Amino acid sequence: MTSSAAPRPSRISTTVDFSRDGKQTGFLRLPHSVHRSAYGWLPIPVVCIKNGDGPRVLLMSGNHGDEYEGQVTLCDLARTLQPEDIKGRIIILPMANYPAAHAGLRTSPIDEGNLNRSFPGNADGTPTPIIAHYIESVLLADCDYMVDLHSGGSSLHYLPTVVGRQGRTPEESHKVYDLMKVFGAPIGFMFPPGTEDRTSTAAAARQGVISILTEMGGSGTVTPDILKIAKRGVRRVLAHIGSLKNPAKELSEELPVRLTRAPSQAWFVYASEDGLWEPLVNLGDEVVKGQPAALIHFPETPWKEPAEVCFEESGVVVCKRIPGRTERGDCLFHLGSDFSID
Repeated sequence: MTSSAAPRPSRISTTVDFSRDGKQTGFLRLPHSVHRSAYGWLPIPVVCIKNGDGPRVLLMSGNHGDEYEGQVTLCDLARTLQPEDIKGRIIILPMANYPAAHAGLRTSPIDEGNLNRSFPGNADGTPTPIIAHYIESVLLADCDYMVDLHSGGSSLHYLPTVVGRQGRTPEESHKVYDLMKVFGAPIGFMFPPGTEDRTSTAAAARQGVISILTEMGGSGTVTPDILKIAKRGVRRVLAHIGSLKNPAKELSEELPVRLTRAPSQAWFVYASEDGLWEPLVNLGDEVVKGQPAALIHFPETPWKEPAEVCFEESGVVVCKRIPGRTERGDCLFHLGSDFSID
């Protein structure tokens, strides 16, 4: 006779009551006992805005701590959005991996954890998997929609891109694509089903939550143009799903979105050597299979010919590496090829 153990409850507690109407601000408290603080906790900021019945939405940023456009967008929304503006409930989590976001790093300085490779998490793990476990088993388990705002961070820069995950059925894919079109970034990028299952969108899919994420710029900074797209896009999604009571008319205007995908790793270009890399194309360029993508130079032996790296497929350049120094295996570019879900 076999028996299955009951799921472990989260070790995270909160000062916020997610079932209560009104606007609440507070923290998710993650117990963290260290030399300087024996009974301490990590303060993950959270805002809950609720007004009766309606869509239940999780807005998240800081999944990677060096991606700032989403954090600025959600800070703005946390300050300005009031209960009388909405129907249902909106949970705002601007620093999802708080240790990483507080340090301005992609991964946590405590456990080196990459939150977007940690789902479904572990209630008995180190801080990053504990956070992942709470987001999936508590927050997403009680939501209908999720928008997770990413960017290229310190090492990459993206064209403003909204990202979806193909569903298991055409109906699921269309629901995701509808949100992508509504968000209104110039580029839409669709990951195929069955890919990486440790991400927030995979967690959302397991919980039956319709989700999108973004890749909004990067380079470890924030720009006005891309921030405008991010702020507008989140409000457009909230208006479309019925969360906003009286949305501005422009939030419903149709915007062009070029839907792309990367069917395999061949659409990603990687450094073949350690060295100093020279890009031969720009973001947004249309490239063809076999075209030179980059040269890798060797300043330590400057008389040595640079190594040439070529594109293995054709498409539009949606992402580019930022630091000039690179190591074998670093991603230099990735492409999107035009795609239709019909």
